[in-house]
Amino acid sequence: MTTYDIRIVNGPNLGHLGVRQPEIYGSQGMQALPELVAKLLGPHSADVRMTVFQSNGEGALIDYLEKAREEGAHGIVLNAGAYTHTSLALADCLAWIGLPCVEVHLSNVLARIDEPLRQKSHIGKHCIGVISGFGLTSYALGVQALLLHIEKT
Repeated sequence: MTTYDIRIVNGPNLGHLGVRQPEIYGSQGMQALPELVAKLLGPHSADVRMTVFQSNGEGALIDYLEKAREEGAHGIVLNAGAYTHTSLALADCLAWIGLPCVEVHLSNVLARIDEPLRQKSHIGKHCIGVISGFGLTSYALGVQALLLHIEKT
């Protein structure tokens, strides 16, 4: 039985999930993620080792993604926060590290029509898919999608 090393990576302002603007981002914090993944994956959740990392700094996120590659992680679930829409450096990192990545967002960024900048992703073209708008469940769905991708490749 393979244990999959999945890295959950969060960008700026995501260290306070459940407290920060719950009307947009929901009221659940990252501590609820293992239970959500367990519900979604059932007995297969035992096959997943998730490590959660958060930084407000672009360089620290890039360093962590490069380290995940060096350590042999199987894949990334990434909510880059505002860096999704602004960071060419983060996109460049994803382009070269060779790890499958699922881009996730708590809110439906396409529905945020009053903020058109949030409808553009620099990192999306380097990801196997995007999940958006399901609150913390977006991460659990991201883990599930990542595992399905890894197992078929």
